[in-house]
Amino acid sequence: MENFILNNFSLFLLLLVILIIWSIVWKGLALWKSARLGHKPWFIVMLILNTAGILEILYLFIFSKMIKKNK
Repeated sequence: MENFILNNFSLFLLLLVILIIWSIVWKGLALWKSARLGHKPWFIVMLILNTAGILEILYLFIFSKMIKKNK
């Protein structure tokens, strides 16, 4: 694995940059929506945990809608 990274450093760097941008976009959208809806616990959890956008996508498309229906 180490040789692969060293031999393909530019590819590794490109993938890392893409992952960072992906994560920032989803985190920004999810934090914005949770703040607007007043979901402080969700805001704090998403702010602290880095899940490469997975938790943020789940919040945006599943949990925020479930919480809206319950209210």
